[in-house]
Amino acid sequence: MSFTDKAKAKAQEMTGLAKERIGDATDNERMRAEGASEQTAARARQAGQNVKEAGRDARGAFGESPRSSASTSCAWSRAS
Repeated sequence: MSFTDKAKAKAQEMTGLAKERIGDATDNERMRAEGASEQTAARARQAGQNVKEAGRDARGAFGESPRSSASTSCAWSRAS
């Protein structure tokens, strides 16, 4: 997740939090629900990106880069 994507997700989360609090303060259930929904969407996006990054880190721990694994398998098939 690039810095820009992280910033956008955090901004969406904070916007949702603000909407939820405004909805609570004004007793506006629709705004509160909309804010909660935005927060959930932002957190889900962040969690998905964290899983993606963890997968890359795990591959890196085994000495493979995400792009080199395809070329390695091709090299093995040619060598056989």
